[in-house]
Amino acid sequence: MAGRPVDHQRRDELLDAVVDYTVEHGLSELSWRPVAAGVGVSPTTLVHHFGTKEKMLQIVLERLRQRMFAATRDAAGAHPDLATAARAVWVRTSDPRRQAEFRLFFAVYGRALQAPQQFADFLDHVVTDWMTSLREAQVPDTDPETATRTATLVIATIRGLLLDLLATGDRDRVDGAAESFLSTLEHRP
Repeated sequence: MAGRPVDHQRRDELLDAVVDYTVEHGLSELSWRPVAAGVGVSPTTLVHHFGTKEKMLQIVLERLRQRMFAATRDAAGAHPDLATAARAVWVRTSDPRRQAEFRLFFAVYGRALQAPQQFADFLDHVVTDWMTSLREAQVPDTDPETATRTATLVIATIRGLLLDLLATGDRDRVDGAAESFLSTLEHRP
């Protein structure tokens, strides 16, 4: 006898609720009972929709990544230049309302470096999504090697600034440094 089929609309609703729960509570609370209680379902319902805890984690991280990338892309507009794209990334990631989201991001990043097999999908996308977007935002005749180097510098700088902001809470200092960096992108040939 086959189990009941997964209702994909319900699964998507549950996934969004689990992502929100994970952002609020962090990875340490990502186990069946606390998550189920937090989103108002039974642990059996979560198992039915997500299979294993590991699979649920992978799906949660994928949805979170998609949300973060889409929101930043939407804020930057259809075909932004490099300075506009980088500024949109900084504005969204440094927004105090996104603090829990990016604390989770760095927590996952740290875990992924410790257990790369478990977090292979996360590691495959953590740089490549932004790399592609930031390379495309550069002047069309930029040679690919230079575009990749520049995109790498933008990603590393913004992530470093964000990590500093999350660790210290010194918004004025870090925003000032971010503005200094972002202004250099506005004057690129």
